[in-house]
Amino acid sequence: MRILAGLDRHSWRTEALSGVTLAAIAIPLNIGYAQIAGLPPTAGLYSLIVPAVLFALLASSRQLVASPDAAAAALVGSSLAGLAATGSASYVQLALAQALVGAVVFALCAVLKLGFLANFLSAPILVGFVGGLALDILLSQVAKMLGVKVNSGDEFLPRFGELVTGLGHLNVWSVCLSVGSVAVLVIGRRFRAIPWALVVLVLTTVVLIVFRLDDAGVAVLGEVPAGPPTLTWPQISWHQWVQVIPSAVALTLVAMAEGLLVARRYAEAHDYTDRANRDLWAFGAANLGSGLTGGFTVGSSASRTAAMDQSGSRTQLPSLIAAVLTLLVVCFGTALLQDIPSPAIGAIVAVAVVPLLGLRDFARLWRLRRFEFAVAAVCFLGVLLLGPIIGIAIAFVLSLVNVIRSAANPPADVLVPSGDPVDVFRAARDGSVSSAPGVVVLRFSGPLFFGNAQRFASAVRSMLAPDDQAVPVHALVLDCSAVTGIDTTAADVAGEALDWARANGVEVGFSRARAATRADLEHFDLVGGSRFFPSNRAAVAELGR
Repeated sequence: MRILAGLDRHSWRTEALSGVTLAAIAIPLNIGYAQIAGLPPTAGLYSLIVPAVLFALLASSRQLVASPDAAAAALVGSSLAGLAATGSASYVQLALAQALVGAVVFALCAVLKLGFLANFLSAPILVGFVGGLALDILLSQVAKMLGVKVNSGDEFLPRFGELVTGLGHLNVWSVCLSVGSVAVLVIGRRFRAIPWALVVLVLTTVVLIVFRLDDAGVAVLGEVPAGPPTLTWPQISWHQWVQVIPSAVALTLVAMAEGLLVARRYAEAHDYTDRANRDLWAFGAANLGSGLTGGFTVGSSASRTAAMDQSGSRTQLPSLIAAVLTLLVVCFGTALLQDIPSPAIGAIVAVAVVPLLGLRDFARLWRLRRFEFAVAAVCFLGVLLLGPIIGIAIAFVLSLVNVIRSAANPPADVLVPSGDPVDVFRAARDGSVSSAPGVVVLRFSGPLFFGNAQRFASAVRSMLAPDDQAVPVHALVLDCSAVTGIDTTAADVAGEALDWARANGVEVGFSRARAATRADLEHFDLVGGSRFFPSNRAAVAELGR
């Protein structure tokens, strides 16, 4: 295992500058994400130090940036709000425990090689889930930008009501700072080399101090305790440990789904090897470090990973440099943080999470597949109206329903010669009900199991007795190339269908069966004297006589 793979004497300057950029982006964002999670600013900053170092040293991904993100922060806040008062000492202890449980779950997933579970969070489900969390975050940040107080422990609809009723008491100076901050951040996108979030924090803090806007009602970050992270352990009961398990599992699954996907995408783009199992260990170590040093649950940050990629970084060195710079800030620079205006933090977070709403993704799903749009919409509303934990449970149920729905209705096609001199048959596109006069080649595209056995039987019966068949069918060829397995229930149903065909004078043949499939057919006594053929063309030539 090579540490900092990809780093050489020619690239270290680019990597070092990228590290400074990453710190400038991550420090203000993590302060905002800590507030979303209901935690002190130091929790966000400490999550950038030990966890980032552990992940950078252990991960196989050269570019993935490990850090709390907006979705994870919202999930932490919403899941712990019902267990303790937001911001209380007990609440902070629960957040530490949540990270430690997450570390154990990551480690178990690595040991048992369960990374595939993240695949059950399909793109539509992630769009809906993350979009719902993003809107929930946006509501709280808009309230902060307007200077309106809402109860962070309430559900989405009550908080929305509080925001609307509080509009008559908004703070004009907060609105001005927010509008200016958003304008700088949006316009600044054209000049990506400049860390605009840091610029906004510096400028708005100067304006607040010069014009004494805190006296005019503008909220500020407040005192941030100085000092490096220290080892700690959650002082909670066993009952409370059990209470954080569901949310820790949910956070782990979301982090796996997003983190492994982003890691694989950049590994493929830059032609280096990515090992998902090793990255799961790295995520586990990062969360262990976070829970032991005062942080909160660590996942991956797609936006910061993209920023590092655009800056030319191809190693984990920027994460190490950002960790060192963050350590210097918490040791010597916390006095500079206490006068940061809350509206500016709200603006930074709001601009960062707007893309997570997934409006373009929803429009694309509506255009391409209405069912998947409905899945995304249900997840979106589930997160907002029922909470993230129930929302992710709904997401998994919908994923399983979608998988079962697809598996229970695999394509069953009549194959016809392609016209190519090569021995190729393709699915009929013109409504053909036979492959040759009196012969039907039927391809069932999927494993035969109890959920789709009736689909197979119906296909056999309908293909052999269509109303518009000009020549009576006397032979049925089952193309087994896509049949990967057979269970007992399916064998019984398929046997009845094939016996029915034979009883009606139809000769049955099997083609292109792999060794394991042929063994299953013989094991369940489905062959019944039928012949096997190496190709569809050979079967049609023999049985079509």
